[in-house]
Amino acid sequence: MALLDIRFRSSTLQQATAVTVLLPEEREPGFQWPVLLLLHGLSDDHTTWMRMTAIERYVRKLRLCVVMPSADRSFYTDMVHGNRYYSYISAELPRILHDMFPLSRRREDHFVAGLSMGGYGAFKLALNNPDQFSAAASMSGVLDMAHYFRSVSEKGPREDIKRLAEDIFGSAESFVNSTSDLRRMAEFAAIRGNCPRLFMCCGTEDHLYDNNLRYLSLLQSLGLPVTYEEDPGYAHTWDYWDLKIQRVLEWLQEA
Repeated sequence: MALLDIRFRSSTLQQATAVTVLLPEEREPGFQWPVLLLLHGLSDDHTTWMRMTAIERYVRKLRLCVVMPSADRSFYTDMVHGNRYYSYISAELPRILHDMFPLSRRREDHFVAGLSMGGYGAFKLALNNPDQFSAAASMSGVLDMAHYFRSVSEKGPREDIKRLAEDIFGSAESFVNSTSDLRRMAEFAAIRGNCPRLFMCCGTEDHLYDNNLRYLSLLQSLGLPVTYEEDPGYAHTWDYWDLKIQRVLEWLQEA
């Protein structure tokens, strides 16, 4: 695998940014690589998957390009008070990478996955862009966002979380039924009938375990194509995500 650290100026973000890319070194003439967009969590950046897991070793034998962008603490959203990370990752970044590398443009060759904040981002990108992504995987994702921020507030004064939510999404009223509300996006996907394949997993000791079960129940009630796995004893930790990214890669090959 070639490991590429790409730095450039984003016109959407109006600033310099970076993306880490794993690209197979050999290909047949005319072959275009399928793409996995792999998203980081709230406290991480584009380097964290490489530093905390063996992702390069796991994809070495796969015919797959892995793209790991940075999105700050944005929840992969066009922030109310902040930058336009959703527009950057859903539109500008794919254009840039397709100009640089021989990447497939077929929907069935485009996947997105992530952990925690990145799990939310993966489902947000896939549910809002079903013609762009054929599959999405969430590992310990913050999927029922409205309930998450509400439950954190009820446990005590967390001004940092309150400010973060307001900077990203604005008011609670503006969040509900928006394109950032994964509950509403799932309902739209059920109506459209073109939902990407979905994969969810969470450890039973994770503080987001109930959040995942709540969202899983919604997906199942809507009849959407979801695979769910839970793992006893695991919490919100890298040993779990290093394990489950291997499972996600297997699941992607099952289609």
